[in-house]
Amino acid sequence: MDVVVLVPTYNERENLAVLVRRVLAYPGYRLLVIDDASPDGTGELAEALKRDWPGRVDVLHRTRKDGLGRAYVAGMGGRWPRHPT
Repeated sequence: MDVVVLVPTYNERENLAVLVRRVLAYPGYRLLVIDDASPDGTGELAEALKRDWPGRVDVLHRTRKDGLGRAYVAGMGGRWPRHPT
């Protein structure tokens, strides 16, 4: 069974790569980055990390900063691939 870690982000470009590496050091862990339209390029970095870690990182882009709770709810909505391809 995979463990999916939900990672809501807003302006976390400087921290995201470190977090991804540390979480994915554990077998069976996956990440869903939920970006709230960060102006610092967090969403673009998340897409690059998705390419670097196929099947283990996915990204949900939201169109505006809508709050931490709503980011978690969106992530729990299951709008990402359930099984690695």
